Amino acid sequence: MTPIDRLKAIMARLRDPVGGCPWDVEQTFATIAPYTLEEAYEVADAIERGDFDELRSELGDLLFQVVFHARMAEEQGLFAFDDVANAIADKLERRHPHVFGVEDARPDAWSQKARWEDIKAEERKARSQHGVLDDVPVGLPALARAAKLTERAGRVGFDWPSTDEVFDKLAEEVAELRAEIAAGDLDKAREEMGDLLFVVANLARKLNVEPEDALRGTNAKFVRRFAFIEAELAKDGRTPEQSDLAEMDALWNAAKAAERSGTAMGS
Repeated sequence: MTPIDRLKAIMARLRDPVGGCPWDVEQTFATIAPYTLEEAYEVADAIERGDFDELRSELGDLLFQVVFHARMAEEQGLFAFDDVANAIADKLERRHPHVFGVEDARPDAWSQKARWEDIKAEERKARSQHGVLDDVPVGLPALARAAKLTERAGRVGFDWPSTDEVFDKLAEEVAELRAEIAAGDLDKAREEMGDLLFVVANLARKLNVEPEDALRGTNAKFVRRFAFIEAELAKDGRTPEQSDLAEMDALWNAAKAAERSGTAMGS
């Protein structure tokens, strides 16, 4: 029995109404979807930390999610795991005609990615999805989806010519947000906050930066520097609650300086 066949057999056993796991049996596509997203993020986290032992484990967890969904689909007569594998194999061959077909490869990765998008557009037409934004997944993280939406629109000419215009729009959105906050209209401020984040995602896309990756890196930096603050305060037997903003801000700047100089945090 191959490892994947073993995994599929385990999944079938877990889903067996007689003798299976009650929790697994009662799950649906909708209830499992959040776990699928969570496992994908944990894969990204392991990669970010360079923990390849953990990556092996997390990839297994993500694969299990695929097997779980495929098993539920098979039970409903929709499709099976092999159909999933064949679907992605067919798609990869179709979208790489320079490898599996008669086309020549494009001169660089960017051009090849553009060809990939052209092929996807042809597939949308074949599925009667004529809207440029039709198949941008709603379930994507909001920042990632914003970048994808602007990228897709940009491919048909709906885009600013440079980052200068994006920065102008960014300043405009900041001013509008400040105005709504000053007016005390929190509903409008929430809307303007969304507009501001959308422009930020667009700017990231223009700079060829994945906004989710950039924000994830900043989150890690914030955690690292705040841990430095806590460690420094702990030397005096204190916690952040026993400090004040001025002191913690000074420690934050010390953490930044330590990072720039390569000094180990807390040393």
